[in-house]
Amino acid sequence: MIDLHCHLLPGIDDGSPDLSTSLEMARIALSDGITTTACTPHIYPGLYENRAEGIRAAIGALRQALAEADLPLNLTEGADIQLAPEMIPGLRQGTHPTLNGTRYFLFEPPHHTVPVHFQESIHDCLAFGFVPVITHPERLTWLDAEHYPWFVQAARQGAWIQLTAGALTGRFGRTPKYWGERMLDEGLVHILATDSHETRHRPPILSEGRDAAVRWVGAEEAERLVELRPQAILDNRDPVEVPPPPMLDPSRTHEPPQPAKRGLFARLFR
Repeated sequence: MIDLHCHLLPGIDDGSPDLSTSLEMARIALSDGITTTACTPHIYPGLYENRAEGIRAAIGALRQALAEADLPLNLTEGADIQLAPEMIPGLRQGTHPTLNGTRYFLFEPPHHTVPVHFQESIHDCLAFGFVPVITHPERLTWLDAEHYPWFVQAARQGAWIQLTAGALTGRFGRTPKYWGERMLDEGLVHILATDSHETRHRPPILSEGRDAAVRWVGAEEAERLVELRPQAILDNRDPVEVPPPPMLDPSRTHEPPQPAKRGLFARLFR
């Protein structure tokens, strides 16, 4: 499996605090079947002023430490880039790293505040040749019935949707679990990732999300969420060449989702 969202680099943001934690996270990831991890620290103006040069240097140091510890986890670069005016200029200038140097990058909406010009930002990213991979929309506190269509529209525009694996098993509570399941059920999700920050509460375990996704999308599509599409990102494949999630597949006829399938809690959100 390939994990394209992980705060593995030590002491660079709110993720791993030190090298020993990073090494333990790598052990957990390898035990879970993860072979490649994108090191994606926050780029958040005024809080985490990370830049590509520093991220690459930190990855180089961690690679050496992994080799010395005999932990064969492949690392690549990226960043969890907060939606801000500096985002597109940073991408174009190369100060904000994309995933593995490709057209794809992690696009992080603000967690607690409804963003202004969300759709326009998606459009502008695509217009400049970048593919935004929207991170953990199911966990945004402002996600509700009014704003859910924003993500449907973004996916139809060409953005990709990334869910957190642990959200599908309830690690983040009932509400993110509901939205994650709904997005899967409606065929909106491109990839899963761990968004791991440490070893206990947010460990780098991807298999739990893949296994939970089988119920909603089937085994073949669940594997695409953690292998085929993440690999397509690393290979910088044109999105039109990659099998889309069910909602975006023009060859399929889609039926409206059935609320009863999601149980009582889901019906409460209707």
